[in-house]
Amino acid sequence: MVRPVESRVDSVMRTIHERLAARSLVPGERLPSIRQLAEQLHLSKTTVVEAYDRLTADGVIEARRGSGFYVCGHPPPLSLSDVGPALDRSIDPLWISRQSLEAAEDTLKPGCGWLPQSWLPDTEIRRALRQIAREPHSSLLEYGRPYGHPALREQLARRLAEHGVAVGAQQIVLTDSGTQAIDLICRFLLEPGDKVLVDDPGYFNFQALLRAHRVQVLGVPYTPSGPDIEALAGILEQQRPRLYITNSAFHNPTGAVLSPLVAHRLLKLAEAHDLLIVEDDIFADFERENAPRLSAFDGLERVIQVGSFSKTLSASVRCGYIAARPDWCEQLVDLKLATSFGNSPFSAELLHELLRKGSYRRHVEGMRGRLADAMGETLVQLRRLGIQPWLEPRGGIFVWATLPDGLDAAEVSRAALAEGVVLAPGNVFSLSQSCGGFLRFNVAQCPPRVFEVLERAMARTLL
Repeated sequence: MVRPVESRVDSVMRTIHERLAARSLVPGERLPSIRQLAEQLHLSKTTVVEAYDRLTADGVIEARRGSGFYVCGHPPPLSLSDVGPALDRSIDPLWISRQSLEAAEDTLKPGCGWLPQSWLPDTEIRRALRQIAREPHSSLLEYGRPYGHPALREQLARRLAEHGVAVGAQQIVLTDSGTQAIDLICRFLLEPGDKVLVDDPGYFNFQALLRAHRVQVLGVPYTPSGPDIEALAGILEQQRPRLYITNSAFHNPTGAVLSPLVAHRLLKLAEAHDLLIVEDDIFADFERENAPRLSAFDGLERVIQVGSFSKTLSASVRCGYIAARPDWCEQLVDLKLATSFGNSPFSAELLHELLRKGSYRRHVEGMRGRLADAMGETLVQLRRLGIQPWLEPRGGIFVWATLPDGLDAAEVSRAALAEGVVLAPGNVFSLSQSCGGFLRFNVAQCPPRVFEVLERAMARTLL
């Protein structure tokens, strides 16, 4: 479909609307002068005058004689789709999430980020539910403790120790999910306008969540061994970001694992530039061998670790955690109470029961074997189609791969969606929009029909 060419006047109006949506312009604030905005946007004064006149006629701004132009009224409700550049819906991350969540039962979802229901321990969860229901002192009716279920926090402390993270239960705060954990941390550490680093490519929901906090999101190129350290050093020197959010084990979307050397250099840079780090460890239980952890090397001084069990146990059992410095945990608990009045004690008790009885451990061991088989088969099928993995993952659920012949992943994804297959095109994950030839595949969601549809979609795109 051919899109209409945007005029220069429309471009100026869109820029103002985006600034309003992002709250970088607020009611009563003076806009840049006509000359200033013309210089900023490299446009003529006449173009800016016409744009300001139209915005005035629309009631968006007002002219004050001898003073300039000012924002009118109240700001519009926050719309994430209006914050940042306009994206084609096929590479809009929130749209991809909606497609995966709302898809019909027969839709195939190799672009989603979770395991099929048939891979999850349904029988064990039901057995644990029955056990909890029989307990006279279960948490079926309670709000729960401010920090969360004490016995579960003890269990999580022991699990973190297996990854080299020395932490006591008093340094663990339970949340309802990994996403809620990061949201609380952003509320705690960030102010609107702060700069935050994410990987490029990196998990798309980090970008969406940060836009909701009205911060400036910066991308650092990601390599097979971690963030590009030279690029990171330049960004830290020039931009002075407050926070960096990343994965260390089975990075999303690339499947890469952080190397010890890169981890060491990253922490040295963080110390030199007063950078705080959030390490999202949601894929920890997919590992057969432990990858380096920033939180282990750092001792939770400037690194905060978050995690959850949504990917490995059940998306409906909402239970995540934050591991951080004790003084920060105290303040995070207050913030949790202020915004959600706690987390689900029922989910926490269910998870505690599964961990205590060994059901979860047995499930994870079997899941790793299935994933290894699925990874091998997926790599074979992709290479048969001329799709080359960026690297061969050591485990996990994702393969990050390049399409052949300069094919555009968004176009291929649109063609596949017409046949009931939801793909994840590369630019969904790229802040710089530099991954147009990549797709992310979830190996657990790749039955043979996926590759049949993918082959036809690629062929149609080449026509």
